[in-house]
Amino acid sequence: MNRLLPRLAITIAVASLLSSNPGTAQVLPPLKRAARVVIIKAPEVELSTEHLTIIRWTTNNPGGSDVHYGVVHYGTDPKDLSQTAKNPLRLNHYHRTTVFRVDLMGLKPETTYYYRVNSEESNGNSDRVKSPIKKFTTAKPGERIVNFPKPSPDGRMVSLPKSK
Repeated sequence: MNRLLPRLAITIAVASLLSSNPGTAQVLPPLKRAARVVIIKAPEVELSTEHLTIIRWTTNNPGGSDVHYGVVHYGTDPKDLSQTAKNPLRLNHYHRTTVFRVDLMGLKPETTYYYRVNSEESNGNSDRVKSPIKKFTTAKPGERIVNFPKPSPDGRMVSLPKSK
């Protein structure tokens, strides 16, 4: 009897692991698409180095497909924003807002870039929201410009004034 109980427990545990089906986990249906998507917190530079800049902005939750893309159109001429960067994200059904973050890579040091942001569903349907054109300047070689989180007290990171 003393040996039977541990064997029975092990058998039940192994059987439950073998018969479990992860496909039966509850998958939530896509959220209802928002009637109007609004930029709640304007696009701004989160981090900039000589070759990389991260742009961050917040909208209400756009709904629709679970996967969305933050999109940044940018260039060195405000009338020619022909370069595009996209980053995917998965919407959180339980949050009323969505924070988009997009990496712009391969930039030139100490160069002013102009940009505009928007977002879209994974199928390419636009969320019908677009920011005004803003600008930033990339860091000097070896410098990091940090706007979020705030610069460290050791002084090695430079705080960036709000994007214009």
